[in-house]
Amino acid sequence: MPDRRQLRLDLELDTEEFAELERALLKARAAELGEVRRRQVRFTAGYGDATTRDVLDDEGRRAQLRYDALSRLLDALREAGR
Repeated sequence: MPDRRQLRLDLELDTEEFAELERALLKARAAELGEVRRRQVRFTAGYGDATTRDVLDDEGRRAQLRYDALSRLLDALREAGR
């Protein structure tokens, strides 16, 4: 099982800052989703040799991890904003 870490943030933001932080996280998450999809298409289309495909698979996996982490962060932000 991978190591797990817990992150607690205590930020004081005004309403406008809060909204802009949410927008920034949404943009970052969208960029990661685009990267995940791009890597998946290249991987499934059979680009490159075995080494290249291993790299594509690893990069796609890391992009998915970033997307998932940003999704959890956005969920926590929205919960805090209620």
